[in-house]
Amino acid sequence: MRRPSRSPRVLLAALALALALPVGLTAQDQAQAAQATPAAPAPRLTSSPAELTLTVPRGRTAPGYRLTVSTAQLALTTSRSGATVLATAPAGTGALRFRADGTWQHATRVTDWTWRHGTLTLTAATTAPGTSVQARITPAADRYQLDWHVTGGQAVPDRLGLAYALSSAGHWYGHGEAQTPSGGPGTDQPWPLDSGQVVHTNFGPASYYMVDPFWYTSRSTGLRVDTGHVMDVALNQGGDGLGRFDIESAEPYRATVFVESTPLDVYRDYIGIVGKPAKSDATYRQYAEPVWNSWAQFYTHVDQAKLLDYAQDLHDNGIGGHTLQLDDKWESNYGNMTFDPKAYPDPAAMSKKIHGLGFDFGLWVTLWINLDSDQYGYAADHGYLLKSAADTTKPCTVTWWNGTAGIVDLANPDAKAWYEGRLKSLMSAYGVDGLKFDTRFIDEKCAPHEGYKPTDYQRLGAQLADEYDLQGVGIRVHWDTTAHRAGFVTRQEDKGTGWDSLRASVSQNLAISTIGYPFVTTDMIGGSLGQPAPTKQVLVRWAQSASLMPLMYASTSPVETNDPTTGQKVVYDRETTDLYRAALARHARLAPYIWDQVQATLRTGDPIMRPLFFDFPKDEAAYTVTDEWMLGPAVLAAPQLTDAPTRSVHLPPGTWYDVAHHRTIPGNRTLTSYSTPLGTAPVFVNLHAKGAQQALRALR
Repeated sequence: MRRPSRSPRVLLAALALALALPVGLTAQDQAQAAQATPAAPAPRLTSSPAELTLTVPRGRTAPGYRLTVSTAQLALTTSRSGATVLATAPAGTGALRFRADGTWQHATRVTDWTWRHGTLTLTAATTAPGTSVQARITPAADRYQLDWHVTGGQAVPDRLGLAYALSSAGHWYGHGEAQTPSGGPGTDQPWPLDSGQVVHTNFGPASYYMVDPFWYTSRSTGLRVDTGHVMDVALNQGGDGLGRFDIESAEPYRATVFVESTPLDVYRDYIGIVGKPAKSDATYRQYAEPVWNSWAQFYTHVDQAKLLDYAQDLHDNGIGGHTLQLDDKWESNYGNMTFDPKAYPDPAAMSKKIHGLGFDFGLWVTLWINLDSDQYGYAADHGYLLKSAADTTKPCTVTWWNGTAGIVDLANPDAKAWYEGRLKSLMSAYGVDGLKFDTRFIDEKCAPHEGYKPTDYQRLGAQLADEYDLQGVGIRVHWDTTAHRAGFVTRQEDKGTGWDSLRASVSQNLAISTIGYPFVTTDMIGGSLGQPAPTKQVLVRWAQSASLMPLMYASTSPVETNDPTTGQKVVYDRETTDLYRAALARHARLAPYIWDQVQATLRTGDPIMRPLFFDFPKDEAAYTVTDEWMLGPAVLAAPQLTDAPTRSVHLPPGTWYDVAHHRTIPGNRTLTSYSTPLGTAPVFVNLHAKGAQQALRALR
């Protein structure tokens, strides 16, 4: 072992000798080399009594970086061009931390290290007596792999974690739908993440939230945690300025740190690992027209007569769409897969009427079977349900918003065949064109089928859903590479009906689309969450905002709706209907441009809806803009997301066409007090970007 206390001259001589020797690549070395794109130039290691420094030279497309390891107190500082771009947490918190017997401990002094076969191996003492941490750092051209585990001593860890000083990397993004003390993800989604607080427990592959263990920063670094376990993630909790990424497992912690020139490059590195969409599950028509779903219009107080009146009102007011979906509640009992005969006396006639109005017909479905369903006993007796993690001799039971249920085990071929057989019979009998799959495919309380992991159920759910028309509302699968590559539309977690939820719907789409799910739509236009019906202003502004996104997901009718808090009918005025219809028309005109962006995404993996700084990384002001986005390379959307009569609009460098005022404006400036009467949703075209002429034809 080489120790930091030895002479630097001796260390460097030994290092030079080691590097001169031919070394064969192990299978692990080959895999790491294949993962690194482009191939890494040879890194160099230097040492001093206080630190070890790994230097990765600039490559053809990689900027190069330096990783400094402080040895008196184990800490990692990543720098590029002489400036810090990522640093672990200060000594009091510890960079590499673990929980044992309910107490958090962390690595302290580096006691040993070796540099061999392109990997720096460190051994460090910890605050737990007799316990050490061993870490391996493997540098490549644009990233480094950090793997570590706890060894020795009496401490038995149940969690391992990394901690970073958030400010060292500028601003933080990624994560997906964030749990926050301010109501996220339903009514809050900080953008950047460090501008608020994220306190996200149960962050994992079984979560209903659209999340991935990937974060990126304004200083063009990124973090990917490679785990199938539940995490506990906190960013700036209590305003502490820290990012903590803890795994609820004692297995070795595996992470990749990306070091790039721009945030978009970091995103592309991540997509290079998890995969880009191989197709889009939505058709051109589903991008061009909205889908109408009954949920926010009626919630569970829906029946055949109400649904048909809803469809007729939309049709008669010239408010089109490709599909009308009947959401929860249509079943006699959850899991029966039969219509409630009192509420739906003739579902076949209902389906025929909906088709006659020009809509496809869709149904909400779930793999959760309530205990009072006449199918629960059959499924349990035949072993079709997931088993309990606490007692694998019994079915797993989970409590949800509609009762207590078991979950069909998709890893059991017989269970899947039984479920699909009933589903296809239902669709055939009633002319059901497509489905909205809801709820999760596994729960943390459930044990995976023998030979499977929780992450496998994201893949199994994706494979199931991919057999059906998802009608432009997609499915909420994540974490697994299959979810990334399937190309599903991603709809958000339910939102409230106020201005805060409208703003959250924008920043949340930016978060979801930049963790690798590019075909995004907000929650239902106008929100839901059982809150009072949206005001005229919120409903119109939400429709205008959604018209400048890839897809439109609608529920609350701009003609009339119901207030779930009072049970009273809410009637909107003619202007509401007209402005909503205008938003739909704008989106339809943009559809050829949007469809071209879909094809570009299939080639590159780049998101369609993305933050300004993806296209303009040198524009420092763009990193904190929360209410604007790029729709492809040519369209800058800046709709009004508040009840104010004006707003500020930031324009990055370039030459822009102001659609509302029919003028050309130089960029690299902020337009203050831009007037936004209810009929105006500011949008600008980058005249020198690809697709600019197509966008101008649609928007003028």
